[in-house]
Amino acid sequence: MAPLTETDRNERPAPSALPGTPQAPEPHQPSGSARYAVCAERNETPLERYDRNFGELLQELRVLQTGVQILFAFLLTLAFTPRFVSLDTTQRTFYVGTLLLAVLATLLLTAPAAVHRVLFRRRAKGLIVEVSARLTAAGMAVLALALAGAVLLVVDVVLGRGAGVVAGSVTLVTCGGLWALLPRVLGHLNGHLKPTGRDQV
Repeated sequence: MAPLTETDRNERPAPSALPGTPQAPEPHQPSGSARYAVCAERNETPLERYDRNFGELLQELRVLQTGVQILFAFLLTLAFTPRFVSLDTTQRTFYVGTLLLAVLATLLLTAPAAVHRVLFRRRAKGLIVEVSARLTAAGMAVLALALAGAVLLVVDVVLGRGAGVVAGSVTLVTCGGLWALLPRVLGHLNGHLKPTGRDQV
């Protein structure tokens, strides 16, 4: 009998496909469960993908939290400077509003750590990643408002109310363009504007 060639081996049915033979489950993919389905592009399971997504999200949060901490420290020390007593009612309102926005941004950007701690070891990594991503997006939006308010206040004190409004508006538009519009444009050009599924991140 002639030896089998590589083509013959490829054309032969797999042992699990022979009649009367039960089909064995794929490696790392228990029957009736999609928790271990392997992603062909990265060769990772959904759980591994969630771990990677959460690690990437933490790197983003570290960058954002640095900016929030600098802004928050600036606003806290501003109230104890000699020039602060000369601010009028409108400027004080701007200051309090900006300070509260900075506090809210800080809370939103640190909330993912609390969510992870409470849901740790409860088989909820997918939920943690999804909620943390939404909290981060909300924190970035509030941070943009806080930055615009801080610029408005400083320029108002230095150059006047009109210049402050213009500077604050430009800051807000710039944040929106760089943080929201630019990623969407790049995603559209790259052909991946939206994930292909709930688990594709």
